[in-house]
Amino acid sequence: MSQDRSSLILGILLVGLGGGWLLSSLGFIPSVDWAWSIGLAVVGVLAVALSGFDKVSVVVGGFFLLASVLSVLRQIGSMSIDVEMPSLVIAAGLLVLIARSDAIPTPRWILKSEPSDAADSR
Repeated sequence: MSQDRSSLILGILLVGLGGGWLLSSLGFIPSVDWAWSIGLAVVGVLAVALSGFDKVSVVVGGFFLLASVLSVLRQIGSMSIDVEMPSLVIAAGLLVLIARSDAIPTPRWILKSEPSDAADSR
């Protein structure tokens, strides 16, 4: 990732974290563990940003982004843990099924590790 892009992402994340924290402290929004919630979202965004759009980043990135949103909903009292956890399990299964699509490319690192036809060329 280039320095310009990484500093942009870092800046946006810091503004988001500070803004959420300030709004919670001032009582404008319910108290939320912003470090945890944004941390989950960062993992999801980085999964896609670092490896690009592929089968693994769709599953990992999508899962962590959804986990972030559901975590906030649970913390503000809009969802219970009894709903959050099975929702994440269902979402993980759906993301795996979506990633099976031929429209989503296989990661390059998986393609490099597949057995080559080098033995046949001898």
